[in-house]
Amino acid sequence: DVQLVESGGGSVEVGGSLTLACKFSGDTFSGGCMGWFRQAPGKERERVSTTDMFGRTHYGVAAKGRFTRSLDKAKNTVYLQMNSLKSEDTALYYCRCRSWGTTYWGQGTQVTVS
Repeated sequence: DVQLVESGGGSVEVGGSLTLACKFSGDTFSGGCMGWFRQAPGKERERVSTTDMFGRTHYGVAAKGRFTRSLDKAKNTVYLQMNSLKSEDTALYYCRCRSWGTTYWGQGTQVTVS
């Protein structure tokens, strides 16, 4: 089983920065299965970043160049550093792990940019 707990959300001004954290436990391939997604009100959930089987991180169009995903294996935590935030980045941000054919989601952390 896998458990995911996000933190770090909050309110920030346009142009500001925020770092989200997702603490994980269970069979997560040492965090290799972790991805970030977000969902804005009235919109579908979209990919922010995912990592492939070779350890390469891929970013969604909206995140590319502004967001950076990092992993601290010692702390069992994956981070999402978000810079140059825009109002359209306002959403509920989730971390996700796909492990042995099962998809796990955290509870989400709200980011509001205004």
